[in-house]
Amino acid sequence: MDIAALSVAMSQNNLQQDLGVSVMKMALNQIGDQGTALSDMMGDTKSMELAAEPYLGSNVDISA
Repeated sequence: MDIAALSVAMSQNNLQQDLGVSVMKMALNQIGDQGTALSDMMGDTKSMELAAEPYLGSNVDISA
């Protein structure tokens, strides 16, 4: 294999590796955004429950 072909092959390999890393970073950012959105949504469930049925959980009968 001559030096020019080896250089082209190495350049293509580096490009392919850089592309793979870029796609992985995009996927990781998207997963992080989805996790944040899910966490925010789960934090709002208590207020949603109270809005749907505000009388539940407001009184506790402690006499036996």
